[in-house]
Amino acid sequence: MTDESMGYREKAYALLQADAEKIIQLIRVQMDHLTMPQCPLYEEVLDTQMFGLSREIDFAVRLGLVEAKDGKTLLDRLERELSALHEAVTKKRVR
Repeated sequence: MTDESMGYREKAYALLQADAEKIIQLIRVQMDHLTMPQCPLYEEVLDTQMFGLSREIDFAVRLGLVEAKDGKTLLDRLERELSALHEAVTKKRVR
């Protein structure tokens, strides 16, 4: 692998990480306010962002810029953040 192609791989992964961080920030804002994530607008934005990121990852994997396992790791991290949000909201409702 050439230095140039390695640079593209690192840049591609860094861009995907940045996009994942933006989604995580959306999730954390909701957690900070513990607003119900079932708000249609919130769900629409989050679903659109998650779908877009999964397509970006798929494209980068198909180009050979990102390993499939690395892309899955990014998506798994987002899933954990979402689970934490839903758990926090559920606990708040039970009180």
